[in-house]
Amino acid sequence: MGLVHAEITLVSLEDKIMARNKIIPESNIREITVTALVDSGAYFLAINERIKEQLGLPAIRKAPAALADGTIVELEIAGPIEIRFENRIATVDAMVLPGDSEILLGAIPMEAMDVLIDPRRQLLIVNPEHPIRPQYSLK
Repeated sequence: MGLVHAEITLVSLEDKIMARNKIIPESNIREITVTALVDSGAYFLAINERIKEQLGLPAIRKAPAALADGTIVELEIAGPIEIRFENRIATVDAMVLPGDSEILLGAIPMEAMDVLIDPRRQLLIVNPEHPIRPQYSLK
């Protein structure tokens, strides 16, 4: 299987809350559409420092993370972020990778949106068993 990329939109959830509370106009909600590497081997959403700054995301804490080469690094976690893909939305925090690193869409946000990797077509798709809205498992 080759690499799978997907176009996702990232939205500052703090901006959405401020707009809902009439503190800022809706037109000031920061969002960005990016191409992310869909990585079912990663757990979280990983953004880079540039995306964090563009969305004005606050740092929440730091946590250790294992990189693909096995190196353990301490990364900042920022958020909350709303992720949109097709007719799906999830709210997550994100690990912040240094510089202009590639954005990674990991397993937890994929589960939260009820999306799947179609390996034959090398695409991220909405779960065909639940095409209208996500269905979650509580077992």
